[in-house]
Amino acid sequence: MISALLIWVVALTILVIVGVVWVLDLQSQLRQFQNRYKNAAVSGDDTDLAVALDNLTARLSDTTARTERLVARAEQLDAALSQTVQGIGLIRFRAFQDTGGDQSFALALTDGEGNGVVVSSLHGRDAMRLYAKPVQGWHSPKALSDEEEQALTEARTRLLGQD
Repeated sequence: MISALLIWVVALTILVIVGVVWVLDLQSQLRQFQNRYKNAAVSGDDTDLAVALDNLTARLSDTTARTERLVARAEQLDAALSQTVQGIGLIRFRAFQDTGGDQSFALALTDGEGNGVVVSSLHGRDAMRLYAKPVQGWHSPKALSDEEEQALTEARTRLLGQD
């Protein structure tokens, strides 16, 4: 009988020790939670979590407003940039057999959608002629010379990153 009683006493002692360890662990976790709460609540001179949350909400509203303004500005810039010169192609060539060097050229200047102009300059011994032809959607309503077509193709290739 004493051995059974001794087993019960040892078992209860072990349970009490486990319970005490468990309570000490819970107290430690509670202290850590309280410290986190105090650190979250203290932001500058704010000692109340509600005040800290109000300040964060105000800052979030300001940040949201700034972000909306920046997005609107980026959209304006995208719209403006779509009409700027983005595709450039230059071909130099010899227009006449009796003149030396590649003084003549064809220059294609287009926006991101292939709208723009092809400018050609023909240099001869006694004169120089300059021509400009419109381009819409990578095509011109005017007939283009081989060099002008090459310049337009080069502008499109560079623009689309197939260089």
